[in-house]
Amino acid sequence: MLLKIKLILPLILILLSGTTTNGMSKKDGLPRDEFARRRAIFLDELRELNACAIFHTAPQYDRNHHVEHPYRQDSDFFYLTGWPLKEGILVLTPQENPGDSAEVSLFVTPRKPKMEVWTGPKAGIDEAKVLPGIDQAYDYEEFYTQLGEMIKGYERLVISYGSDPVFEHEFVEHLESTASRPSLVQEASALLKSHRLIKSDHEIQSLEKAIDVTNQALADAWPVIPTMKFEYEVQAFIEYGMAKRGAERLGFPSIIGAGKNSTYLHYEGNHGDLIVGDLLLIDVGAEWNYYSADISRTVPISGTYSPEQKAIYQLVLDAQLAAIDRVMPGVSWREPHDTVVAFLTSGLVDLGLLEGDPATLIQEKAYRKYFMHGSSHWLGLDVHDVGGWVGDNGAAHQLKVGMVLTVEPGIYIGESEDVDPKWWNIGVRIEDDVLVTQKGHRVLSQSIPKTIQEIEALMQP
Repeated sequence: MLLKIKLILPLILILLSGTTTNGMSKKDGLPRDEFARRRAIFLDELRELNACAIFHTAPQYDRNHHVEHPYRQDSDFFYLTGWPLKEGILVLTPQENPGDSAEVSLFVTPRKPKMEVWTGPKAGIDEAKVLPGIDQAYDYEEFYTQLGEMIKGYERLVISYGSDPVFEHEFVEHLESTASRPSLVQEASALLKSHRLIKSDHEIQSLEKAIDVTNQALADAWPVIPTMKFEYEVQAFIEYGMAKRGAERLGFPSIIGAGKNSTYLHYEGNHGDLIVGDLLLIDVGAEWNYYSADISRTVPISGTYSPEQKAIYQLVLDAQLAAIDRVMPGVSWREPHDTVVAFLTSGLVDLGLLEGDPATLIQEKAYRKYFMHGSSHWLGLDVHDVGGWVGDNGAAHQLKVGMVLTVEPGIYIGESEDVDPKWWNIGVRIEDDVLVTQKGHRVLSQSIPKTIQEIEALMQP
C-alpha cells in the first residue's frame, strides 16, 4: 500500500498544480514530458563536452511606480523547463553514468501564502519536484550555497543569464570566488539554438494553434474594417479576437498602418485615420503556449483595391508564392529571398518604377528603394526566433525538416519626386508561416485568405 501511495502522490500533485496554481502550464499546454525530452537531448550534448549548464529566468521589469509589465518567461529557460514564473534557476549536471546522482536541479521561489492573498496561488518547490525529469528542487535562495559543489569537476560551464543583469553581476562575482569553477565559460544560446531551430510535433501544433487564433481574429475583422475610422479600432478588434479565443498574449506589438503608414516597415503609432481609397497593412500574431504566429495581410480600406494597388499587390503575392515554392530541405535559407528579389525587381521594371536591366539592378541593389528588408526569419518561441543565418561552420543555413520560417516580401512606395503620384503611399506586405517538411514545405497559415478576390469578397459587409 505504501508503494502505491508513493506512486499516486506525484500524479495528484501534478493534477493539482495544473488546476489550482496560477502560472503552471495550461490544460492544453505542451506535455510536461516534452520538456524532459528536450533536457535529455541537451544533457547528452553537454556530457560529450564535459560541461554543465545554468539557465536563469527573465527579470521582472517595472513599468512605472508600483506597476509591473506583464511577465513573460525567458524563451531558453521555458524551452527546457516549461516553468513560467520569475526567480528560477535550472542547473544541468550530466553524469558519466546517468542515474548515479542528480542531473537536473531546479531552484524556484517557495510558495508565499501571504503574497497569494494578492496574486492568487503560485507554483512553488512542491510543484517543481514532481515535474517529469526533475531530479531535485530547491529554494531559489539556496543556489549560491550549492553552486561550487554542483559545477565541480566540469571543464566547461554553459550559462544563460536570462537577460537579467542583476543575476549576471551576482553570478560572475560568486563564480570568481569559486575555486572549483570550470576553466571555460560560454553563452548557452550558442548551443541551444540548434535544438530550437528544429520544431517537434508538439511545437508545430502550438504554432498551428497560434496561427488559427490569429486567422479567426482576422476573419472577424475583415468585413467591419470599412466601417472603422482609426487604426487603433482595427488593432483593438483583432487583439480582442485573439484574447477571447485564449491566446495568452501577443507574439509582438501589432502593426496596423493605413495609407502613408503602410510604407513604414515596423510602424508603431496605430492612431492614424482610415481613409477610403487607402491600403491598410496588418502585421499581427497571437501567442499560444509561448509560440508565436506572424501574419501580414494588406487590405483596401474601402473593400476594393484600386488598379495601382492591385498591380503592386499581385506582384508581391506572385513573388511570395514563388519564394514559398523554393522552401524545401537542402536549400539555402537565402534562396526564397533571392527569388523574391528577382520577381520584385523584374516586376518593378515592368511597372515603370525602376528602369534598366533587372540583373544589373539586382547587382546594384536598386530594388531596395522599394523593398529594403529580408524575406524571412525563423519562427518559434520568439517571433524572430533563434538560429541566425549561418551554421556552426560559418556557411549559410541549409533548410532542414522541422524548421519554421516566415516568407514576407513587400513593396513600400512613399511620396517621392521621382515617382508618379499614382503610386504614392502604397505599402504592401504579405506574410505566411512555412514549415519545412520531408516532401518540401507546408504553409501553416494556408487557410488565411490572401488573393485579391478572396480579400475583396471577405470585406463586403
